[in-house]
Amino acid sequence: MSGLPPYASTGQRVWYYSFRVICGLIFFFLIAPIMVIVPLSFNAQDFFTFTPEMLSFDPAGYSTKHYQDFFTNSDWQLALSNSLKIAPVATLLSVSLGTLAAIGLSQSHVPFRRAIMAVLISPMIVPLIISATGMYFFYSNPYIPTPFGKIELPFTLTGTYWGVVLAHAALGIPFVIITVTATLVGFDQSLTRAAANMGANPVTTFFRVQMPLILPGVVSGGLFAFITSFDEVVVVLFVGSAGQKTLPWQMFTGLREQISPTILAVATLLIAISIVLLFVVELLRRRSERLRGMSPS
Repeated sequence: MSGLPPYASTGQRVWYYSFRVICGLIFFFLIAPIMVIVPLSFNAQDFFTFTPEMLSFDPAGYSTKHYQDFFTNSDWQLALSNSLKIAPVATLLSVSLGTLAAIGLSQSHVPFRRAIMAVLISPMIVPLIISATGMYFFYSNPYIPTPFGKIELPFTLTGTYWGVVLAHAALGIPFVIITVTATLVGFDQSLTRAAANMGANPVTTFFRVQMPLILPGVVSGGLFAFITSFDEVVVVLFVGSAGQKTLPWQMFTGLREQISPTILAVATLLIAISIVLLFVVELLRRRSERLRGMSPS
């Protein structure tokens, strides 16, 4: 039951159980601050602390009024609507561009692959405030550089729907590249050569041979890109306007201007959505391993 062989030494047994205790403490350290939000979101009072009724598990101390406020308040519903309009489109762009980039970088004949990969995943490494500032100045005065000078565009993307979508897509592309690249590690390139020998063109080969096998990685990257866009607040504060106020922006505004416990209810819903998406990612990871023959079940 313990997983230890019968011949394990005392030191091995001590480390075996100590390691599990350490992992449990780390897990508690990471999860406890998040889990505190869940019961507080059902507080019957407009407080951010546990009331005596809640601590004594009195039903009168619990209520769903904060959830009702979220679903009936026009400001919150507008923010939710904006998030649902921005995140799927940004995810679609991230998946399309990130998948093509990952497939291209997986080819051995591509020069400077490491340097290109470093540039493409840099939005994950560079502090978000720096990326947001750069996007703001770039979108405020967009231009196309040419050998003869720069051509100014007759429009700006700052404060527009597509400006926020493109900014979120840029943040989501690195997640797609990493997950798809990891999936392509076990991809048998002889399958594409066999399809070419059978007369399939590159587009047909991609959709009929490559895509079914790398689909778990593509969907996993898309889910991470969706979560990134749905939860992002710094970039949208720089690039967006009041018309693109997303759910995280509304939460940030609520914390600064009016301390409303509705924020706790929204946070709980976001936690639930994240758990569901991570569960889906895990299922896709296992499916990918089965397709590549890395797992027997």
